[in-house]
Amino acid sequence: MTPTRGTRLTPQLIVGLFFVLVGVLFLLDNVGRVDIDHYFDFWPLVLIGVGLAKWGQCTTRTCRIGAAVWILVGGWILLWNLGVVPYDIWDFWPVLLILAGASVVWRTTQRHDRVAVGTDPVSTISALCIWSGADRKSNSPDFRGGELTAIMGGCEVDLTQAKIKNGEAVVDLFALWGGIDIRVPVDWTVVCQVTPFMGAYEDKTQPLAGNTTQRLVLRGLVIMGGIEVKN
Repeated sequence: MTPTRGTRLTPQLIVGLFFVLVGVLFLLDNVGRVDIDHYFDFWPLVLIGVGLAKWGQCTTRTCRIGAAVWILVGGWILLWNLGVVPYDIWDFWPVLLILAGASVVWRTTQRHDRVAVGTDPVSTISALCIWSGADRKSNSPDFRGGELTAIMGGCEVDLTQAKIKNGEAVVDLFALWGGIDIRVPVDWTVVCQVTPFMGAYEDKTQPLAGNTTQRLVLRGLVIMGGIEVKN
């Protein structure tokens, strides 16, 4: 029996439909059938389309959160353009700072609960880069994790000589208009729990053939910045 083929929502499908729609509108405007100026209020559909495209390729909860933000922002701007909501979304930009700060505070308190008092400082890393850069290295045989913050700066971390003794280490990340680069051993499994907002997270590590007992969990928030992890 021949399997049935269904249409799946993919980024390329959404992009293709968007170009078809824009092309039809410009064509109708050129032949005098419509006035395209009346349709400029609908430009936030582009943001909604980006969110749907991201959602179609998401496999993690953090990725879906990022896609939902695009859809929410686009939907709000569209409703404001149509006069449905009385407030411009940019009136609420301080909420972004509140959420970012609350997220950092929450992760910090959770990290302090995980790391026992008296832990050897060599087994953890930390860096705060504001309009500056920092290089960090660790060769600890019992790496526990740490926290890295880059605000309009950059941070490079080398963990290729470190070992995770207890199976899992957690590093909390926050990047705002900044970048964080992390190098890890080839026998580590990297688990991403990073939420990007108008930013990027790239995992360039080589996947392992079998399971490993050493896991590095990366948690945090990226706002108009970038985080890259590689071997």
